[in-house]
Order: sequence, then C-alpha cells, then structure tokens
Amino acid sequence: MMSISRSQVGAAAPTHMTAKRGERRGRRGSSPSRRRVDRAYYWMVVPAAVVFAVFLYVPFAQGIAYSFTNSQGYGDFSWIGLKNYTALFQDERVGHAYLFSFFIAIVITILVNVISMFLAVALNGRIFFRNGFRAIYFIPYTLSVLVIGYVFKYMFMTPIPAAGKALGIGWLSQSLLTSERYSWVPIVFLAVWQAVAYSVLIYLAGLQTIDAQIYEAAAIDGVNPWQNFWRITFPLIGPFFTINLVLSMKNALGTFDQVVALTDGGPNSSTETVTYLIWKGGLTGGEYAYQTANAVLFFLVLAIIAFIQLKFFGSREKV
Repeated sequence: MMSISRSQVGAAAPTHMTAKRGERRGRRGSSPSRRRVDRAYYWMVVPAAVVFAVFLYVPFAQGIAYSFTNSQGYGDFSWIGLKNYTALFQDERVGHAYLFSFFIAIVITILVNVISMFLAVALNGRIFFRNGFRAIYFIPYTLSVLVIGYVFKYMFMTPIPAAGKALGIGWLSQSLLTSERYSWVPIVFLAVWQAVAYSVLIYLAGLQTIDAQIYEAAAIDGVNPWQNFWRITFPLIGPFFTINLVLSMKNALGTFDQVVALTDGGPNSSTETVTYLIWKGGLTGGEYAYQTANAVLFFLVLAIIAFIQLKFFGSREKV
C-alpha cells in the first residue's frame, strides 16, 4: 500500500482550501444581486415612470378626492363626505345605467367571443385567400367608432326600415333607434361588428401555438370536427380565451362612442350607459363631483369583475 506522509497532507490541504475560496469568490462576483446596473437604465426608466405617474396616478387621486366634495368642476367647493356615494345608490337613473351596461356587456361579450372564435378557426384552416380575409376582418377595428356610428345611424334610420316594410316585418318597419324596446340592438350590433376584429387576431395567435401533429393523431383516431374543437382546440387556447373574455367584457362595459353616435342616450334615457352618464352629467349637467364618485364606483366594479374572471377562468385553463 502507498503511504502518505503528514507533510504531504498539510501541503495539499491549503491548496484545496484556497481553490474552494476562489470558487466562492467567483460565485459571489457573478451573483445577479451584486451586478452593477448601468446609469443609462435609470435615465430611461425613471423619467418615464415619473411622467406615467403624473398623468395617471395624480389625476386618479384628485378624482377620488373630488368625489367627496360638492364641486361643479369650477369655483369653490366644500367637503361633504360620503353623500355622493349614498346618493348614487338611491338614484334610479344611475341604477338603470348600470343594469343597461351589464346587459349589453354580457350580450356583446358572448357574441364577440363566439363569432371571433368561429372566424379564427375558419381562417386558420386551409381556405382560399386566407391572408386577405384576415386583413378584411381587421378593417373595422381601424376605423373611428364615431364616424362609422353615424354611417350605421343612417342605415338604421332609412334603408333598414324600408327593407322591413318591404318584407312585412313589423318591428323592423320603423327605426330601431327610436324604439325604447329595441334601441339597444343597433348599439350591440355596432360594438360587436367592430370588436370582433381584435378578438380574431388573439384567437389566431392562440391557434398558431397548437402543434399540427395533435390534429393528425386525432384524425387517425376518428375524431369528429366537434370533438376536435371541444376536446383539443378549445382547451389548448384556454389562456387566449381568458384574455379575450376579460378584454371584451371591459370594453363592452365601457361602451360610449356607440351610444353618442347612434342614440345619444335616448329614447327617454333608455340607452344610457354608465360611461355616457358620467360624461353627460359630469361635463354638461353640473354634476362634476357626483359623477366623479360614479366613476370611482364604476372603476371598483370593473376591477372586481376582471378579478373574478381571471380567477374563475384562469383556474380552469389547461396548459
């Protein structure tokens, strides 16, 4: 057997310990927490953060403060506490605006997601002129809502009632914009017509992430088209469905331009949404502080709805 003397061990130990210390120093030196950040990073980020805070958070905080006053948007004002918020829950006009906003938001969200998902699946398949159809479907999203709204207003006022009379359809023979019962239909139609384009793009992006071999394997197993969609496509685009649902619901609850262009809140205030009421009463009706409180309340409602949607549908996504 080979014997090792104590002197050899003593000579080897310091070398070994020195190597370990060097490794530790190297690991410490490469630690991300001690990495030096270039000053240019702060010069680019800090001004942008300050501008963002000044133009977003400062007005938001001021709006919350004004909601506790009796301000008309100008002149002197005094603090009145929670009186504006108490009055909101007793105002029938505000209650109707919230109910109407929720009603059309649910209808718009369902129609937008059903139509856009159908179009996305169709466009993702092997159809002729696929890229051209993508561009055509996206055109409505690029147009101004007010401009298109006035075009649709003319259509619902003249050509469509004429077509209803020719076809003998009673409820369509008069302008839907003047009917308290059906005046919501043009608003929903215009909102869906324009919102579908953006949702289609999101669903198309989700469909691109699915491996084609999955569909090939399903075809070998004899899966029919409905099972192909419900068991494969829909679960795999779950995250994109959640994003679309949250965005479409948020945009639908904020319906404003469509109301201004088509009905201006009428007839008889039947198509007033919350956003329209905040604008109308706050800027032209002398209810600045009151409608500011309404805006704060509406912000909380939107935040709660978005949180519930993300929590509920996010837990059911299959990745």
